[in-house]
Amino acid sequence: MDIPRNTFKAAIKEGRVQIGLWVGLADPYAAEALAATGYDWLLIDGEHAPNDVRRILAQLQAVAPYPVHPVVRPVIGDVPLIKQILDVGAQTLLVPVVETAEHAAEMVAATRYPPRGIRGVGSALARSSRWNQVDNYLHKADAEMCVLVQVETTKGLSNLDAIAATEGVDGVFFGPADLSASMGHLGNPAHPDVQRAILDGIETVRRTGKAPGILTADNALALRYIEAGALFVAVGVDTTLLVRAAKYLAATFKGNAGAGAGAKGSVY
Repeated sequence: MDIPRNTFKAAIKEGRVQIGLWVGLADPYAAEALAATGYDWLLIDGEHAPNDVRRILAQLQAVAPYPVHPVVRPVIGDVPLIKQILDVGAQTLLVPVVETAEHAAEMVAATRYPPRGIRGVGSALARSSRWNQVDNYLHKADAEMCVLVQVETTKGLSNLDAIAATEGVDGVFFGPADLSASMGHLGNPAHPDVQRAILDGIETVRRTGKAPGILTADNALALRYIEAGALFVAVGVDTTLLVRAAKYLAATFKGNAGAGAGAKGSVY
């Protein structure tokens, strides 16, 4: 048995734009339904959605048969937690609140086995190695790991060049909601200062040879980011899609059909 190839990592390395969807319903049945809808990647969110390691495992299993790549976001960049998430089969991580190159390097190390990193060796217990049935897993795993780090504070922005240049970092994701709050524009990611910081950041990341990424539910903004060089772009959130569609359907029969429309410039 061979190790699964990280198609997402290969795509962004080749400069191919990957369109994704945020998955926050924390349910394998919902994740499987979304896996068949045509996205390149799905973000299984453990930061703001009620996901623990077992729920993440169930969603990884649910989407595995489909041609979509799961990206997992832990609640924070914690080395022991990352070990667990990798062992249940994640190959791509999106690590929140990375503010320094040193932190970025630690997150890379957490995904690599010694001597290149500090990932704990327990493959006999791990789905990632198919319980030691993947041939030579320990020597193949590092090459299929993809580390995406989130820059979403003014401190992170000030260290962006060094973070992006960190060896082993494959991409830098800009978190518009938290970034706008950090810049003094809470709830207003469309503020010109925030947008300029994001567009400048995308350019900076591309200069280092890494992949920039972002989330926005505003179609026009998503296209603008792609034109600016973003390579992995999430264009919606499952919870928002469900709530908006449900509100719109109810409003259609209650005389207020515009109630389901989303706000322009909204992140979610």
